[in-house]
Amino acid sequence: MSGRPEILFALFGALEGLPGLGPKSAKNFAGLGVLLPRDLLFLMPHSGIDRRLRTSICDVAPPAVATVEVVVGLHQPPRQKGRPYRVLVRDAAMEFQLVFFHARPDYLHQLLPTGQRRIVSGRFELFDSVAQMVHPDHVLRPDEAETLPDFEPVYPLTAGVTQRLVQRAVAAALERAPDLEEWIDPALKRQKAWPDWREALHQLHAPQSDADLAVSAPVRQRLAYDELFAHQLTLALARAARRRARGVQSRGDGRLVGRVLGALPYAPTEAQTRTIAEITADMEAPQRMNRLLQGDVGAGKTLVAMAALLTAVEAGGQGVLMAPTEILARQHFDGLAPMAASAGVRIELLTGRDKGRERARKLADLAGGLIDILIGTHAVFQRDVTFADLRLAVIDEQHRFGVAQRMALGEKGAQVDVLVMTATPIPRSLALAQYGDMDLSLLDEKPPGRQPVVTSLASTERIDEVVAHLARAVADGQQAYWVCPLVEESETVNLTAAQSRFEALRAALGEGVVGLVHGQLPPQEKDAAMARFNAGDTRVLVATTVIEVGVNVPDATIMVIERAESFGLAQLHQLRGRVGRGAGASTCLLLYDPPLGETAARRLKLMRDTEDGFRIAEEDLAIRGAGDMIGTAQSGLPRFRIADPERQAGLMETAHDDARKLLNDDPALTGARGQAARTLLWLMEQDKAIRLLRVG
Repeated sequence: MSGRPEILFALFGALEGLPGLGPKSAKNFAGLGVLLPRDLLFLMPHSGIDRRLRTSICDVAPPAVATVEVVVGLHQPPRQKGRPYRVLVRDAAMEFQLVFFHARPDYLHQLLPTGQRRIVSGRFELFDSVAQMVHPDHVLRPDEAETLPDFEPVYPLTAGVTQRLVQRAVAAALERAPDLEEWIDPALKRQKAWPDWREALHQLHAPQSDADLAVSAPVRQRLAYDELFAHQLTLALARAARRRARGVQSRGDGRLVGRVLGALPYAPTEAQTRTIAEITADMEAPQRMNRLLQGDVGAGKTLVAMAALLTAVEAGGQGVLMAPTEILARQHFDGLAPMAASAGVRIELLTGRDKGRERARKLADLAGGLIDILIGTHAVFQRDVTFADLRLAVIDEQHRFGVAQRMALGEKGAQVDVLVMTATPIPRSLALAQYGDMDLSLLDEKPPGRQPVVTSLASTERIDEVVAHLARAVADGQQAYWVCPLVEESETVNLTAAQSRFEALRAALGEGVVGLVHGQLPPQEKDAAMARFNAGDTRVLVATTVIEVGVNVPDATIMVIERAESFGLAQLHQLRGRVGRGAGASTCLLLYDPPLGETAARRLKLMRDTEDGFRIAEEDLAIRGAGDMIGTAQSGLPRFRIADPERQAGLMETAHDDARKLLNDDPALTGARGQAARTLLWLMEQDKAIRLLRVG
């Protein structure tokens, strides 16, 4: 596969090469993300205007767009500067005015000669009960009527680009669109009744009604599928390439894992047992493992991660677990240390705070193979950190490690197995878009002994009752979190919100009972405040969302979230997961500022009704969309031009399965459909995938 196929050359030329497009227009088009003729093909109209010819504007309820044939009457130039120029016209049933501002009389006489027939199309409205059309969009001679479509597509615009210019440019690009061999599975195409690629493009830019603009229209489905299929094919090729790359076979004998499981007060869930088996099988295989472990809040990911790390140790190697923040790394360390002790292996923590002699000692022990399992932050990426024999990297993702970091870690040990954990349930369609190159394991049951959390809603008007209730609970020996909202974007305002809530609660509950953590505290103070709460010295912890992830205080049974309507569903679900970790019954109270908007009410009711993180994630996706859910900038989600991963989740799944099947049947893409799929990869600028094919 030497380079881009010749059949696509015309679509990848310069925009200026299109008739009627000069360098200036081409430059302006960049504002729409249009740099090549190919980009014009995928520039979708977002709406349309009904331009069907009517007998008279009597048939139209103003204000509305109307198209009628008229006889041109008198011209009425303005009597004073700044007034409009008017032209009287009459259709089959009534008279109305065409209105022009800043117009040149000679141009208007030429456009609308008195006594002649013209077709006018534009927005018709009543102004002081006079029927008028200001600056018609189209004025045509009757013999030009054919050039006006019944339904005119409307495109997004940018500075220096008009509707007419886009329509002309798109028409020119469509003339260059070649007939391409079909890459879609024939049975699927028949079942969906999708048009051929070129035909689909022509239909996309010539909609006949609003129905043709809907996400569900066959044309849009077909073109969206092309994008999703190219994306999934790229991920499947990356996965296949990784599978060809040799890994290290880490075959454990189960003795260390057995010790840890034997020391547990309960049996692991079926989901944990299944997932541990999937990971162990991957580590034994000669290919590198690249697996995503998705678990709901409190589904017991820690145990699964530990079993994987111990398997690496059993096989004679080392394991590393990386967390995005020091607080989380320390928590993982605290959680895993007792398990490591029962297995009899050495575990160490390495963060950016380790300095001087202490750091040097840890690094020497790591390089000498004396440390079996290392827990750390991204400090583990630093050049001077070397392992004796690193077999497994577990990444606690929380959406903060991108693909690039995953790869950098792989370089620490040439054939390291990688397990990425995420505590945010991701809807399957998004998981496929973001992690489609990985194998998925799902923890979808709660371990025994985890109590359900009772969630209720209350208006902030009842805050005094809430504080009184909290005082009674604290007197009974319970512990509580009180989460303050991030008010606007300003750190100082957030700080005062948390600070004043802290002071109010301290006044109500007494000195020494309430602690405070927020993003502005130095790390030592943050840790100290967390430690006091953990030890039970403080009974209530006022916090901004720094506690959202991974904080584990089994005795805390109450979670109050202030201004809950300002949080996203995933965040609320994560926060609620901080309670219900011990034996006591737990509650979560969502305080909101009335009146609640429709979306906010829908979110909070869902939180009250379910604890199922996967259901919450699907709903969150429906409400907010993918970019918001993951933060588009670091989401790693491709930006699709036509496909909409939220509303076309089913298409994403089909594309995922079909891409894997095609590569399975034709790994080098040399068959007829494989060759067509190569053309698709070039068309969609998936050069990464093409490089992988060459390497293969």
